[in-house]
Amino acid sequence: MPLRVIYRRALQDGDVALNPCSNLRLPASRGRRDRIVSPEQAAALTRSAAPRRSCLVGLALYAGLRRGELMALRWDDVDLAAGVIRVERSWDAKSQVAVEPKSRAGRRRVPIAAALRDILAEHRMTADGDLVVGRDRGQTPFNDTSVAGRAFKVWRRAGLEPIGLHEARHTFASLMIAAGVNARALTTYMGHSSVTVTYDRYGHLMPGNEDEAAALLDAYLERANTRARLAALAD
Repeated sequence: MPLRVIYRRALQDGDVALNPCSNLRLPASRGRRDRIVSPEQAAALTRSAAPRRSCLVGLALYAGLRRGELMALRWDDVDLAAGVIRVERSWDAKSQVAVEPKSRAGRRRVPIAAALRDILAEHRMTADGDLVVGRDRGQTPFNDTSVAGRAFKVWRRAGLEPIGLHEARHTFASLMIAAGVNARALTTYMGHSSVTVTYDRYGHLMPGNEDEAAALLDAYLERANTRARLAALAD
């Protein structure tokens, strides 16, 4: 049976961690919309942006929120003490109102990484209004075109290649995979309807060749042997 099929079935059963191997590298891009950036590039892109844009970029890179979710995110949805973001709504650009997520999976809790917590905490000190990233003192969703235009100029002056919100969300998924986050957990954080959707979209980032499969098995056997030796010593 092909290894890719084995991984698909295992992921659907929730039994496989995406990256037990510590040396898994982020893959090369397959296209513009699939472009991802490294952790170092993500940090540089976030640091170089102005405070409000830094918060927007940080949320996209480190929480993977969709454009509409970013536009509708309120401070009431951000629990810094508990370390979670509650995704409760999305901005409908056509009707110009906040709406409930299109599916049950869209309403979710996303963990706040330390890198993002610092950004949010700093921005909270000076932010006005209900929206985390908004205009008109935080009462109106941001204009993604103007925000992106200004951010791109700053990034290019700093010698950085600009990144779009879709690419930032893709980067979040790739960083989670490289960190070894469980497939079902990643499905929840991304707001996907099933683990199959996650695998179909990001399967090319997951372990899948013979060397990685052997490393997975070797690591498991080594842990099992270590536990057995420790148990024998205890007796």
